[in-house]
Amino acid sequence: MSRSLAMRHSRVLRVAALCGALIALAGCTRGMSDLRDWVAKEKLKKGAPIDPLPVIRTFETFEYSDQGDRDPFSPSSAETQPSSSSAAATGPRPDENRAKQPLEMFALDSLKMVGTVGTGANTEVLIKDPGGVIHRVHKNEYMGQNYGRITAISDDHVDLVELISNGNGGWMERPASIALGEK
Repeated sequence: MSRSLAMRHSRVLRVAALCGALIALAGCTRGMSDLRDWVAKEKLKKGAPIDPLPVIRTFETFEYSDQGDRDPFSPSSAETQPSSSSAAATGPRPDENRAKQPLEMFALDSLKMVGTVGTGANTEVLIKDPGGVIHRVHKNEYMGQNYGRITAISDDHVDLVELISNGNGGWMERPASIALGEK
């Protein structure tokens, strides 16, 4: 008996689902007239004007008349000629034989002056490296990666002379300084 009850229950559910689907379909077809009216009105409206296409400008061509001259992207004759060894030997040169000092492993712009100790010729400058270690440095000692030699120490800055390559096998001096940092 339970099997017949289950079959009857299943049949009732199928009939109910079918009736629900028919009611839903009937509801969809009933209100289409107002939708059709709205679509017709929208089609009759005039659209916004479309902007005209931009005018394509033509560019005037230019022919480089100095084709026979040297290429601006290649080295000049002065740069390709080997520099005289006497000119490179008489200019400043870094002392390759001296031992590197601890502050020469840091870029000059990463070092900060934090103060001075002493007076007169015995003045030492306190330099803080990127690791936070403070070093005592004297005149004629080196710091920075470009062979920077300390030439003068004052209360608010340190003056240096760096040696940088001139690109022709020689070296040239460049002044630099580190000012006392803000507190």
